[in-house]
Amino acid sequence: MSSINILSAADLLLREADELLERGDVVQASEKYYKAAEEAVKLMVKELNLTEILEKVKEEGYWSLGILHDAVIQLSKLLGNDKIVELWKSAVIILTANLTKDILVIEAEKVKELVELSDKIADFKLG
Repeated sequence: MSSINILSAADLLLREADELLERGDVVQASEKYYKAAEEAVKLMVKELNLTEILEKVKEEGYWSLGILHDAVIQLSKLLGNDKIVELWKSAVIILTANLTKDILVIEAEKVKELVELSDKIADFKLG
């Protein structure tokens, strides 16, 4: 029996970001890397059923940056992994700073680590 590779939305966004970065489109790549991190956090929240966060999203009608930040803090505590906060900080830096290509490559690696963690939690196999 062969295994099937299932890619999360975050995985697909990472692929797009990498392609954009290869073409030298740092701005568009940055947006995709951030979206990948955001999707990774959302996936972990849903998979781990963080009801408090899900209720906030339902009340507000969208995933605000504040809700995402709260989600990262709760995930960090629940998983006993402070590194999640550091990985998320890289995503926020990518979103808010005008990074050079060289710095974006470094920060993107941290986003990829966050996506890998979410894939493990959701039991996805990386493609």
